[in-house]
Amino acid sequence: MKKQIISLMTALFALLCILTLTACGSNAAAPQSSAPASPQETPVKNDVKDLKGKKILIAYFSRTGENYQVGNITKGNTHIVADMIAKETGGTLFEIRPSRPYPVSYKETTEIAKKELSQGARPELAEKVSDFARYDVIFLGYPIWWNDLPMPVYTFLESYDFSGRTIIPFVTSAGDVLSGKENTLPTYAKGASVAKGIGIEGKRAQQQPRSVEPQIHEWLKGLGII
Repeated sequence: MKKQIISLMTALFALLCILTLTACGSNAAAPQSSAPASPQETPVKNDVKDLKGKKILIAYFSRTGENYQVGNITKGNTHIVADMIAKETGGTLFEIRPSRPYPVSYKETTEIAKKELSQGARPELAEKVSDFARYDVIFLGYPIWWNDLPMPVYTFLESYDFSGRTIIPFVTSAGDVLSGKENTLPTYAKGASVAKGIGIEGKRAQQQPRSVEPQIHEWLKGLGII
């Protein structure tokens, strides 16, 4: 009888171990999703063809000096793309420049940019657009800094009345992507609508601009601008 009780207890203990290991195994194997949610696509203006014949401003923020992947440059990645858009559309170029330039050093600039982002800073700009009211369409160019717009671009957006105007974003970064932040532009540019933007790899714009030109052309064609 005693042997039967011991055998029964041994069997129960073994069964408990199996159940415990099975439960632990299920938990360990459960998928853990750590990937960030995909940003929503930039909202497209319902009737982009009405952009034809409109007065166009190409406002861009671009940085020279030491840059990620491309070393020291004398013309910023976003500036290069802005020139392509101006060539295709005949729009007026305007550089968004802070009164106090960022350092030449890439590392120093990233540290300042991170601090400005955390503070929601609005750096003073060196100049304003002359007769902003005459423009109907504003192409807005900037690099992606810390997954956001550089803070001087927010200063620009909050400095004018965008009522009835269309913003078309173009950005440069480590890839041909948009960050999703372009969806929030009307929050700062009061009264504006946003048409479909484009993301261009900064390194490619800097080192292989001819590979970017057809992409810009097709994008503008799709918008109904050309």
